[in-house]
Amino acid sequence: MLSSRIPADLAPNRIGHTVGRLRAARAKLIDLTESNPTRVGLRFPPGLLRGTAGQEIEAYRPAPLGLPAARAAVAAHLARPGRPVAAERVALTASTSEAYGFLFKLLCDPGDAVLVPRPSYPLFEHLTRLEGVRALPYALEHHGRWELDLGGLRAALTPRARAVLLVNPNNPTGSFVSPGEVEAVARICRERDLALISDEVFGAYPMNGAAPAPSVLDRPRPDVLAFSLGGLSKAVGLPQLKLGWMVVDGPAAAVERALAGLELIGDTYLSVAAPVQLAAGALLAEGAAVTAQIAARVRGNYAALRRRVARHPALRLPPVDGGWYAVLQIPATEPEETVVLELLERDRVLVHPGYFFDFPREAFLVVSLLPAPEAFEAGIARVLARVAGGCGR
Repeated sequence: MLSSRIPADLAPNRIGHTVGRLRAARAKLIDLTESNPTRVGLRFPPGLLRGTAGQEIEAYRPAPLGLPAARAAVAAHLARPGRPVAAERVALTASTSEAYGFLFKLLCDPGDAVLVPRPSYPLFEHLTRLEGVRALPYALEHHGRWELDLGGLRAALTPRARAVLLVNPNNPTGSFVSPGEVEAVARICRERDLALISDEVFGAYPMNGAAPAPSVLDRPRPDVLAFSLGGLSKAVGLPQLKLGWMVVDGPAAAVERALAGLELIGDTYLSVAAPVQLAAGALLAEGAAVTAQIAARVRGNYAALRRRVARHPALRLPPVDGGWYAVLQIPATEPEETVVLELLERDRVLVHPGYFFDFPREAFLVVSLLPAPEAFEAGIARVLARVAGGCGR
């Protein structure tokens, strides 16, 4: 049976079992891991989804890279002053996760490897394994700000490495990959003939009104094959509509080959639904109101978190450049799992342990900045009361 072959690290853990038990008992939890924008009280413009229904969908017109109008809408959405994006270099998928699957198929043979940041969301380990590809970690280190360990990245390279992944801003650290770091990684990719994949799904959410996160699209890349990833899920808070995208850049011949390969893969699946493609332009334009709400929400919650943490000298809150998450460093007096379980059982608050994101040492808690402000502040107050003086009280 398939279930007998599921690796232990993919199976539900003690935290998941505890959450399930408490919810089955109808316990009222404050969920500080919530990342679904449709469940946190945001106001979506009336009629926003109206464009996803219409007579145009009665005729089936398969387009492996996406319908031309949808690709043009994404290109226009991503363009910045002085940085146009060509619609013919946009490829659509049903999600960013599917985009990763397409890219691993395109770039790798079974047993090949891609380099991924650590800490980061555990999605990469799962997606690479499902494609028969290995994930080789390289470190982000905190020296006042989170920085890429470029020496460690070089040391992690093997002859079977095929790509380097950046997450900008990172999930969960909320740190930007600086323009200088992007260029340094691009140089490594050029030297070793690697592709550069940049996950920029949270790029529209810089903290404190700063400029958006740097993108691999910010400058032409005539000598490195590069892919920028995004999607409706984060860009306008509509995960249910299932539309992701890739923009391909690099040497013309390499871009042409990559798009041809992606077209073949896309034609094999044809997974992006026509209604969301036909509505893409309106969704991206009208969804800007949702983007603005999310930006205000995460900035407000981050400001509240900073104020509260400042009252507790034993706790640290590394700066957040952007995105939806924050990392709280707590005294390592108890294992992270013990802390999270106590918060669940005693305080009815759910947070992520740092090990979930592959932090190399104890003790970190990760919280979403997306919940409604009242719930967020109430939950954070309980977390700080529990951890500031140690657990087990």
